Amino acid sequence: MNITVLYGTETGNAEMLAEDVTAHLEGDHEVTCTNLSDFAPSDFAPEQFYLVICSTYGDGELPSSAKPFAEAMETAQPDLAGIHFAIFGLGDTEYDETHNFGSQIIADMLKGRGAAQIGDRVIHDASGADMADDLAMEWADAVVELARTRVGEAA
Repeated sequence: MNITVLYGTETGNAEMLAEDVTAHLEGDHEVTCTNLSDFAPSDFAPEQFYLVICSTYGDGELPSSAKPFAEAMETAQPDLAGIHFAIFGLGDTEYDETHNFGSQIIADMLKGRGAAQIGDRVIHDASGADMADDLAMEWADAVVELARTRVGEAA
């Protein structure tokens, strides 16, 4: 399966996690890892499965590296029918009212343009007991398997 891991980060935590997920999946799949700031809406391809890892910054906002992508999506208004993605969010319940809004914003943006989300959005709580890597590897394995069965090997 061809997989692109996309990440939006402010402090580098989502980038490190995306690199770990990429390394975890590389043995069985062709995987690339790209910052959302370096990814254009026209880069989406139906033969890829997209794993998106996004943090939240400030008052529930997108992290700085995801903002150019969001602006490009708003401008381009691409038709993402045929695109499949899964999403993982990083946040902290210390900011309860805005916990993990960044990943929700990206998911809503992609679905709003016709992309299909595979699996539930999984969110990590930096104030919780679980390690982000543990949750993310389990999530990645599960959504890749789900994509394989739902979308087929062509995804």
